Amino acid sequence: MKAPAFDYTRARSLDEVFHLLSEHGDDARLLAGGQTLLATLNMRLSEPALLIDINGIDALKGISVKGTGSGRVLRIGALVTHSEIEASALVARHAPLLTMAAPHIAHRTIRNRGTWGGSIAYADPAAEWPTCLVALEGTVVVCGVGGERRIAAHDFFVDLYTTALAEGEIVTACELPFCESGDVFVFDELARRHGDYATAGVALVARRAAAGLQRLRLVFLGIGTTPIRARRTEAVLDGQALTPSLIDRALSTLESELDPLADLTHAAATKRHLSCVIARRALGTALSATVAA
Repeated sequence: MKAPAFDYTRARSLDEVFHLLSEHGDDARLLAGGQTLLATLNMRLSEPALLIDINGIDALKGISVKGTGSGRVLRIGALVTHSEIEASALVARHAPLLTMAAPHIAHRTIRNRGTWGGSIAYADPAAEWPTCLVALEGTVVVCGVGGERRIAAHDFFVDLYTTALAEGEIVTACELPFCESGDVFVFDELARRHGDYATAGVALVARRAAAGLQRLRLVFLGIGTTPIRARRTEAVLDGQALTPSLIDRALSTLESELDPLADLTHAAATKRHLSCVIARRALGTALSATVAA
């Protein structure tokens, strides 16, 4: 199929973007990497009257460190591509979970064009970046005519392809807290073929301590309408010495906690089973990391 007819403009500033969004409302769409938008255009799932190309706006680019002391964060601009994140030394040092997750995103050609901000704003529950952002307890920076807002990741993803963005707002960046030397990160997912959307995936973030793993976050992708955080299972594990028997007990809790949505190829029971499989893998990796430390 071919895309419907539309007008095109290349915005030169955020103010121009906000003006155009205010003027055209739902008839306008933002064009960044285009890896989702172009597909929906060609399938006539989206029929905007105007495409606003934001690729020339420098304020939306770059990976940098902001703040000082304990308030330092890693800031990733909305136009940063998946490949830039994958190759970034700053990301590998301060948010290694993203480095682990990046190779799972589609294929190289898509990672070269697709953008961080596009993935966050589109809020696909099978995408890697929203799940990582929730697991890292990051913050989404959004901006509109009313100014800038910061929204905690766990509040940003509201429902299927639905976010806390207000009308006329766009994602400009995300901010991630610095990791520390005792932090543990694991990412894993299962897909029918490499590059396909994951049937299920998991991001694990925790901090090693004498009593075991603390501040544990266990977040799943591909099983609900948003990233799913397994808080009951986290409570079983948090502050306890991580042992094979504790992992067994946690997996029993996880099996009862998760309530996956079926899709076209997998029943809910299959997704629950696969989520438990990758959770066991992730916890086993975390156990190895604590023993090695």
